[in-house]
Amino acid sequence: MARLEARREALPDERLRELLREMLLIRRFEEKVEERFRAGELPGFLHVAIGEEAVDVGVCSALGEHDVFASTHRAHGHTIARGTPVNAVMAELYGKREGCCGGYGGSMHLYDLARGNLGANAVVGGGLPAIVGAALAFQLRGEQRVALAFFGDGATGSGVFHESLNLAQLWKVPAVFCCIDNGWAESTPAAQELPVEDLSARALAYGMHSLDCDGEDMEDVWRAATAAIEHARSGAGPVFLLCRTRRLVGHYVGDPQVYRGQDELKEAVARHDPIEHLRERLRVPGEEWEALDAEIVQLVEGAVDFAKDGTDPDPEDALKNVYA
Repeated sequence: MARLEARREALPDERLRELLREMLLIRRFEEKVEERFRAGELPGFLHVAIGEEAVDVGVCSALGEHDVFASTHRAHGHTIARGTPVNAVMAELYGKREGCCGGYGGSMHLYDLARGNLGANAVVGGGLPAIVGAALAFQLRGEQRVALAFFGDGATGSGVFHESLNLAQLWKVPAVFCCIDNGWAESTPAAQELPVEDLSARALAYGMHSLDCDGEDMEDVWRAATAAIEHARSGAGPVFLLCRTRRLVGHYVGDPQVYRGQDELKEAVARHDPIEHLRERLRVPGEEWEALDAEIVQLVEGAVDFAKDGTDPDPEDALKNVYA
């Protein structure tokens, strides 16, 4: 296994401000859907990824136009960062026909094929084999495209993770395996679930190149993701990309987090917010930040109104698109 070097160039401040706006949009969107879920307006189950916006935006902004990805059960940020309008995502969470999946998917099964989103998955590590298959298809067709899988640290202990990495490396397919290491597998801390401290070692047995980054620093994520994607696209084989971050919320909305020390949680919220890090770095003035925040809040509120005014599917629609 060899470590890859991340790209060194810096993004212009103008571009960083655009990406900061995307991160704030994802944060306000998830805060709003959590509020509406607690109010009983959203069906199903809900997981948010508050605190992981730098990974969402940094990785998705590095993907090429024709690249694809598969997400996890925390898919809102990836979907929005890839360009799906918030109205379509919100309508999907409300189960409306105007949703990006026509109301069939909901929070844990978001997809948008037009934007390369091959779908979220409620099964831990469920997107990994699909990404290997997509990458193999690109290779066989001679297409300069990359397939990327998002998954959490807990998924690295699953059989499908090892099977997917084994085949990807064996066939040298253009895939990137992006591990969002937030230190928790649901309610189990890393020390109790992982036999290694550095998850990059997971790629060692397969001779796979790896690269890691600070998942709280959006630009660092972008640099690392860009290098990983370029390597895979070149035909040199797959890459394991490790993004070290923090989970600022529970595993699911309503999780009491009794397994987590309150001091640790407070410290994470106070010191490890990727949005605040980037805002401070760019020295965004208070008035400008408040104006941006107000604009984003209005956009998200409009998405809720759009979703509530959307079209409910007919009961018989439940039998459409059923193939087995």
